[in-house]
Amino acid sequence: MVTEAEAQIVLYDLACTKNICFSPAVWRIRLILNYKQIPYKTVFLEFPDIEPTLKELGIPPNEQAKHKYTVPTIHHIPTNTYTMDSPTIARVLESKYPSPPLPLTSELGRQIEVKARAVVGPAFYTSLVPREILILSPRSQEYFRRTREETLGHPIGELIAGNKEEKTWKAIEEDARAAGELMRTNKDEGPFVLGASPSFTDFFIAGALQNARVVDEGVFDRCMQYPGYKEVYEACGPWMGKKS
Repeated sequence: MVTEAEAQIVLYDLACTKNICFSPAVWRIRLILNYKQIPYKTVFLEFPDIEPTLKELGIPPNEQAKHKYTVPTIHHIPTNTYTMDSPTIARVLESKYPSPPLPLTSELGRQIEVKARAVVGPAFYTSLVPREILILSPRSQEYFRRTREETLGHPIGELIAGNKEEKTWKAIEEDARAAGELMRTNKDEGPFVLGASPSFTDFFIAGALQNARVVDEGVFDRCMQYPGYKEVYEACGPWMGKKS
């Protein structure tokens, strides 16, 4: 357990009733912190508390984003600076803690991330949104349901009504497998996207899979059947121990 005095970073995370990290975006940063062995402590926030809490800390809003205040957000204690948004946080951490190095971008990584977002992303949304609400507190449930249904224009349960979920996954099967094969491009050198060592893309993949595992093991199992996903997830296992 990291004490108040030892922590270099405060990580603002999304609360759930399991009291562990489940947000895919936060997992990307948690994996970096664990990989680089940066001492940190976690502050879990309920959905409706994210904006008021971060505002109170004096953090400027992200005017370009749909949600002006989001987690992950970090407080770098030695410099008393706050950073929001996982790609920006990743760059800050790589700059301040360069060892061990973590490649943040690569052409292969970019291709995989674009393909995964376009192909697997919608299927994850269909399967996980109606189930994610089940691991939230009553306050967060109300916020989550209201905001998601405003976007969708219908109850979140309709996403998986009837055979909609199965049809969604069936439609992406070929492309999801192709994305997994891309992850195996450098399999002769090692289990990670770039071979022997992890990159931010590996943490992007592993974070999404860990999100699915916490919310619904069945969705996680679907992805683990495709080549590539399982190898990357298991290779990132050593940095998944600290979940809160």
